Amino acid sequence: MATIARATSASRREGGQRKRFDFVPYLFILPHLVFFGIFAAFPFLLGLVISLFEYDILRPEANRFVGTQNYLNLFTSGTVEFPIFWNALINTIEFVLMSVPLLVVIPLAMALLLNTNLTGKNLYRAIYFAPWVLSSAVVGLLGFWIFQSQGGLLNYYLKDLGLFQPRWLSSMPWAWYSILLVTVWWTSGFNMIILLAALQGISASLYEAASIDGANSWQRFRYITIPQLRPVLVFIIITTVISSFNLFAQPMLMTNGGPAQSGGGGSTEPIMLRIYTEGFVRNRMGSSAAMSFVVASVMVMFSYFNFRVFRTKE
Repeated sequence: MATIARATSASRREGGQRKRFDFVPYLFILPHLVFFGIFAAFPFLLGLVISLFEYDILRPEANRFVGTQNYLNLFTSGTVEFPIFWNALINTIEFVLMSVPLLVVIPLAMALLLNTNLTGKNLYRAIYFAPWVLSSAVVGLLGFWIFQSQGGLLNYYLKDLGLFQPRWLSSMPWAWYSILLVTVWWTSGFNMIILLAALQGISASLYEAASIDGANSWQRFRYITIPQLRPVLVFIIITTVISSFNLFAQPMLMTNGGPAQSGGGGSTEPIMLRIYTEGFVRNRMGSSAAMSFVVASVMVMFSYFNFRVFRTKE
């Protein structure tokens, strides 16, 4: 009986120790929580509040609560916001559909090439990754310098060769092609490095076993490389979609959203540029905030769709 009592007492003590609150782990995440609260949670909540007002940042006394009217304006035909918002959103979706496949396939091809015994591959890695370190402003100005119709670098050489010289930044579809080329050149290196690291993590024994079984290069790529890269590809696709939705500096500096359209808005105006124009040029912060939350909802649904499509089945 004494032995049972001692065991019961020890068990209670251990149970009491297990229930004791340990605050040490929370101290480690406290700095992150502070920064998250200041730079993420607070701006999110403030933006949500602003979206419910007719908000004038220059005249705070003129602010007026309008409820969901800013959101209704975006979905009501005939309002000023309706055509320009949906034009910009459709432009952005078109850019996403154009850029994401290129920003997955091209980096994957570069990663496969650099994963071989290629002479000087470390130099090529540095060259391919180098554009990523440039800021968006530098990339946009470089794109403008290269593609502008009068005095641009590309048209200068096309003229010398006697070839057709498109109005790259002031006519369609050349304006979109210019922005797309600059974006792919700028961001492919980042995706390539991630895919290259994933390729180097695939066991060589899988390829050896497949070769012994008679699998050719395409079969090894299809049945070994792609399935092994699936989690990384999901990450690449989702982050690339989000980055493409956030397109801003390239069209702002290269085309300023133009060429203009008769129905309102510009042919290359992305949604982020429209949100900026609405809030800081037209001084309509409430409408701008409402646009931001609608776009955020679209991006969340798009990301969820990607997870559902590409998730690994147990």
